[in-house]
Amino acid sequence: MSWTQTVLFTCLVVVLSLTLFQGTDCAAVSDKKDSKAANPQGPLQKIFLPEADAYNFFKRRGRRAVKSQDEINAEQRQRLAADKRKREYHEEQRNEFENYAEEEHDEQDERTRENTEQWREFHNDGLDPSYEYNRHTV
Repeated sequence: MSWTQTVLFTCLVVVLSLTLFQGTDCAAVSDKKDSKAANPQGPLQKIFLPEADAYNFFKRRGRRAVKSQDEINAEQRQRLAADKRKREYHEEQRNEFENYAEEEHDEQDERTRENTEQWREFHNDGLDPSYEYNRHTV
């Protein structure tokens, strides 16, 4: 099969599946009383809606409708949690970089100290302090 036939076949499958599943209105929690998911307790009760309420939720509230205080509070909690995660991530990255920079600085100091000691040993003339580089020529 050529690529055009493959593309056409894929499009046909997508259109067919969309027409078959077009009757689906929404997904919501059913109103059955015998299951645990249908009767949530505590904070979950605020999250799950009965099927009738879930169906009308988006129809009732338009784009420009005023948000309820619970929605505003929930969004604010999500924002604060995201900010906290971002702050912790950046703090961790900063600490890792500071540790890396400190280790690099310590290694550089160690190399410099070793080079200085080698230079002093090589140029040592037995005098303390070395006068070879302080001599004035006449």
